[in-house]
Amino acid sequence: MSEGMKEIDVPYGQESIKVKIPEANLGGILRVNDVTSKMSDEEALKKALDEPLNSKSFQEFISDANNALIIVNDATRPTPTARILDVVAPMLEGCEVKFIVATGIHRAPTDSEMEFIFGSHLEKYKEVIHIHDSKNDEQLTHIGTSKNGTEMYVNKLALEAQKIIIIGSVEPHYFAGYTGGRKAFLPGIAGYKTIEMNHKHALKMEAQALELDGNPVHDDMVDALGSLEGKEIFSIQVVLDRDHKIYAASAGHLIDSFIEAVKSAWDVFCVKIPEKAEIVVSVAPYPMDVDLYQSQKALDNGKLALKDKGILILVSKCRTGVGHDEFVKLMSAASSPLEALEVIKQQYKVGYHKAAKMAEIAVWAEMWGVTDLDSDILHSVFIRSVDSLQDALDEAIEIKGPEAKILFMLDGSITVPLIQQ
Repeated sequence: MSEGMKEIDVPYGQESIKVKIPEANLGGILRVNDVTSKMSDEEALKKALDEPLNSKSFQEFISDANNALIIVNDATRPTPTARILDVVAPMLEGCEVKFIVATGIHRAPTDSEMEFIFGSHLEKYKEVIHIHDSKNDEQLTHIGTSKNGTEMYVNKLALEAQKIIIIGSVEPHYFAGYTGGRKAFLPGIAGYKTIEMNHKHALKMEAQALELDGNPVHDDMVDALGSLEGKEIFSIQVVLDRDHKIYAASAGHLIDSFIEAVKSAWDVFCVKIPEKAEIVVSVAPYPMDVDLYQSQKALDNGKLALKDKGILILVSKCRTGVGHDEFVKLMSAASSPLEALEVIKQQYKVGYHKAAKMAEIAVWAEMWGVTDLDSDILHSVFIRSVDSLQDALDEAIEIKGPEAKILFMLDGSITVPLIQQ
């Protein structure tokens, strides 16, 4: 390597891309904070199960269960469900259990994704695993209306179960504040119209990453849970470190265990930077690179580190394509980001919040994309397609000037950059 050059490995799918930039242009390489737990995964989980928050121990909770429903995340989340089941499954012996994969509005998992979710437990439980379908009215039942007017339709299995166990992970979320906890129900196993009504609140300024107080999306989720009052629920929430090991685990009461996990999530995912950069490379790492719909989160976090009129480069394989495509249909029909935003003001469909967030960035910055998607698709959502990350970086430096700084966010989907005060 020539003198004064820096080589960087940038994740792409389950592999990586090597790029070189002048050291003078390197503004920083961000990953989630380097934290370590004093306990092994098994020890952390057992402690959480034995010493839950505002709840019986898990062993006591499950001891008289004869019909338990376990809600797990789909493969768009990094939740280590299989590792959690390594600890939980022995305690379920003798108990009649069903699983439901909380897909929200996502598609059903593929065979390989089911193996990612359940690991070695798939063979044992495959006959009792159900896949939620938000558009299948036969799966749904109405359980009430939230204060914000959201009509709550959820999967019938939740109402039929004697007890419910939730397995989730907590990371920052660009409009719900954080993933995890209450998201297992809404959007996890909710009806399509319910999700649409809830996600409309994402257009409000208060719906932001890290924000729970006053966040209308979060408030609506919590309020909607009131319709399940009296149902016995045990929540297991984990926070992962940069190597996907368990940094913290909490369990017990659904909201209490979620809030406890949020405290640890701040330690991991909120990364301080001295200043914003002219060029930001934001990576949607595996498995959050499943499609463009999910990869958008890397753009939304990346914008927080980008200077006005900067260049934001999304790096994501988008392995299965676009995903839920309403946002693409809307943006491709608009002649400009401002026109797209005007359309969204007039009407809302699921996915339009994605269009709004992307269009808002396109108003004040350039978005480029290194993906496996067709260039026409990226162009339709105001992202310039680039074949090579190296070529993109070279051109970006040429455009922004020799003193331009480049910030690499290698965990862009879950890293929230904060300007150091």
